[in-house]
Amino acid sequence: MLDIKNLTKKYGTKIAVDDLSLHILPGEIYGFIGHNGAGKTTTLKAVAGILKFDAGEITIGGKSITKEPLECKKMIAYIPDNPDLYYFMTGIKYLNFISDIFGVGTDERKEKIDRYAEIFELKDSLANPISAYSHGMKQKLAIISALIHDPKLIIMDEPFVGLDPKASHLLKQIMHDMCSDGASIFFSTHVLDVAEKLCDRIAIIKGGKLIRAGTMDEVKGDESLEEVFLELEDENA
Repeated sequence: MLDIKNLTKKYGTKIAVDDLSLHILPGEIYGFIGHNGAGKTTTLKAVAGILKFDAGEITIGGKSITKEPLECKKMIAYIPDNPDLYYFMTGIKYLNFISDIFGVGTDERKEKIDRYAEIFELKDSLANPISAYSHGMKQKLAIISALIHDPKLIIMDEPFVGLDPKASHLLKQIMHDMCSDGASIFFSTHVLDVAEKLCDRIAIIKGGKLIRAGTMDEVKGDESLEEVFLELEDENA
């Protein structure tokens, strides 16, 4: 579903992502781990078509994000760590706006908005302006908007930040359900115990370079993910 080949992104003389290659299969939950400044968000934004990059190639469903950006963006949803929403809109107007962009029919969007708003306990707040929402409510709204068009690939940057325990649990279940239906999820997180329980495969990045990737068993063996992460950080210091 997602192929990242030799991705390199520079900011002036600083190399933020250095010759990174990853492959994410359909139906897979793939975790992306590293400290702040490691290159995670830059990679995710490049995959989402938000950032141009200096070298390499990114393909989604066999289509190039640089050569066929519109076709790629029809297949994906991107949830940043700090959702950039239209605060002057109400929640329901925003969800209808996103539905219009992706061509989601009236009946289908109503069913999905009702279902997900009920799940995330946001139904009673959809008539309110987004400017009045808490951070957690904005995060929930961004998640709902990402699910409306049934994306084949969901890209999420720290998706559990700001969510209460119940919403986090529900999001994990939705992630599993989507992958059971053939979608793929590529997400960054600092919460290593969540990654350990949730992910099929993970990649650890430091200073823009991939330092380990594979299935959970391949990466951590008999240790905890936290122990392996700290060991690798020390080895590559």
